Amino acid sequence: MAAMISSRGRYALRVLGDLARQEPGAFIPLKDIAARQEIPQKYSESIMTTLSKGGLVEGIHGKGGGYRLSRKPEEYSLGEILRLTEGSLAPVACLETGSARCSHPCPSLPVWEKLEQLVTDYLDSVKLSDIL
Repeated sequence: MAAMISSRGRYALRVLGDLARQEPGAFIPLKDIAARQEIPQKYSESIMTTLSKGGLVEGIHGKGGGYRLSRKPEEYSLGEILRLTEGSLAPVACLETGSARCSHPCPSLPVWEKLEQLVTDYLDSVKLSDIL
């Protein structure tokens, strides 16, 4: 299958779960999160940049800085998080946004479209708070 959740997506879920377990509103240093989750700090920085640009976390630099969730854990869906960090969750390349469709009829296309919808619906129904 073309779509598989990478370590980037799985680590993003772990990082957000870690933040969700902390005191609400507190800014948590990235080095602490990376250490608790056993994720290399450089990789954590890259993931946090993506999460921050996507509006899922807020960050401040300097002394007392760190990251915190921008919403309550129950307001995040796993689908939203994974689409931000992974891009497309399409099960086959031809369903990815902007890809060209095959030039010949594809009898299996309805199967892949249904699978994509099932995965999307399921991941959108699971909240960050559900995996804490």
